[in-house]
Amino acid sequence: MLSQGLRRTAALLTSRALGRRQLSARIVDESYVEVQPAARGSGSAAALTFPAVWLRDNCRCPSCFHSSSQSRQLDWNHFDPNVRPLALHMDNDKQQLHVRWSDEHESSYALDWLQHRSFDGRSQSKYLDEFYRPRTKHWAGAEFERIAQRFNYDQVMSEDEPLQQWLQALAVYGVALLNGAPPDKAVVRHLAERVGFIRRTTYGEEFIVQAKPGAKNYAYLSLPLPLHTDLPYYEYKPSVNILHCLVQTQSPGGSNLLVDAFHIADRLRREHPDDFERLARTLVDWNDIGSEDGHEFHNIWRAPVICLDAAGEYTRINHSVPQRDSHFNVPLEQVLPWYRSYARFVQLARDDAYSFKTQPGDVLTFNNIRLLHGRTGYDDTEQNSRYIVGAYLDWDIVYSRLRVLKKRLTSNSTATTSTSSSSSSPSPSPSI
Repeated sequence: MLSQGLRRTAALLTSRALGRRQLSARIVDESYVEVQPAARGSGSAAALTFPAVWLRDNCRCPSCFHSSSQSRQLDWNHFDPNVRPLALHMDNDKQQLHVRWSDEHESSYALDWLQHRSFDGRSQSKYLDEFYRPRTKHWAGAEFERIAQRFNYDQVMSEDEPLQQWLQALAVYGVALLNGAPPDKAVVRHLAERVGFIRRTTYGEEFIVQAKPGAKNYAYLSLPLPLHTDLPYYEYKPSVNILHCLVQTQSPGGSNLLVDAFHIADRLRREHPDDFERLARTLVDWNDIGSEDGHEFHNIWRAPVICLDAAGEYTRINHSVPQRDSHFNVPLEQVLPWYRSYARFVQLARDDAYSFKTQPGDVLTFNNIRLLHGRTGYDDTEQNSRYIVGAYLDWDIVYSRLRVLKKRLTSNSTATTSTSSSSSSPSPSPSI
């Protein structure tokens, strides 16, 4: 039974089970619950403070939480945001906190569950940077060979750890390469399905990048392809580009060009703040008009070149010189300044572009809403052609897969360590 005599404003309970980790908890100002984990070794564990309303909202009992779908089923039609904890109890054996609430409900929380959801700033930053979405690291073109990690295609397709490492590198640096893929047009599909599923666009699921007579897309020419992001005219853009090289031209051209546009935006923000603000504020009409497989389309989306979130962090870069609409819906006096700022952005990107040439069996993967990519022109003949198969993934799918892998590999590592520790522990001595 829970104690009835605890003071509402500051109730301190300590477990006294001999020889066990000692835990304590108290109510603070009727609105917070402070949990004091047991000290480890000679150090002292930091107290964990939780808003009472958050704890009540996250009750894990069967009437409040649907475990198989991992979803709340708490009835918010009758939820009291001013709910108060009346009494606490720390179960030292189960390492749990029990709370009795002012709405006559009772809840239990595992200590490790609470620790993983600490409101401590360092813990929150670690979760956001390592688990929610890995923090990006921006790079200049001269750093490409240092940051561009390479992975074996067969290992990524068959083992979870290389798969996680590939996706982690892609999330952090925006680019990673796979080597040793077979000469099979289905490689991009197999790779996408190893992560989740392909993102279909106007141009289908897989697409072929090669010189085509009567091409209806600028990429399907052998001319130089200017730096760009794919499909800036989509509100919800495909965010990961997969390009598998099956045949590479032996002519001097056909090299890939890559630029970390977040790095270019960093430079603009630091060196030319007026240009940065103009490119982050001015809406541009991006468009694509044509037909594919008998279906006509006319895509338009209005967005700045540099897109920021509420915290001023980059969310995406939109850039394509050929695929801007002739409609430019801004005040007359803003047109020339924007062109000058955009010209500076394009020049900085062009000067920073890293050039390299993928070979048959290489799969280039990169962040399409962060990196600019292009291609140098090449001679295309029957004896000297270039054949690339491409597909897209969405970041939602990539991040989801990455989190699943991190949890699985961490769990496997913990289980292995636990088994190893158990097997290496000495047998208990017989009682004397």
